[in-house]
Amino acid sequence: MESAPTEQLSIIRTERGLTIAGTRITLYQIMDYIHANYPRHLIRHQFYITDEQFNVAMSYIDSHYEDVEREYQKVLQQAEETRQYWEKRNKDRLALIAKLPPKPEYQAAWEKLQARKAKRAEMSPSEFPH
Repeated sequence: MESAPTEQLSIIRTERGLTIAGTRITLYQIMDYIHANYPRHLIRHQFYITDEQFNVAMSYIDSHYEDVEREYQKVLQQAEETRQYWEKRNKDRLALIAKLPPKPEYQAAWEKLQARKAKRAEMSPSEFPH
């Protein structure tokens, strides 16, 4: 992969948090993979960044692990609070939508789907296609 300019080989703080300079990739995204126990070489291939950018990010995380982890936990907490807010706010609306009949143009597809669901419910696990 092509080398990134030297000024892009750093970690900066943006409105999104700790970010690899020149990208929209946050260290918290990398932390998701670290917490999922992905090996570093596989984490590297999840992002479209240079080896140098990845190495700078991992070095920063290694050098400041406690601080990055603390911020990462705050980000996770905020994301969960946001998810719960919207889930609660949309609960009634989603229930109403689920009760609506399918649009006439989708009626045939809906009936076909319901028939497949019923057939699948009657199948034993050994009959499922592999």
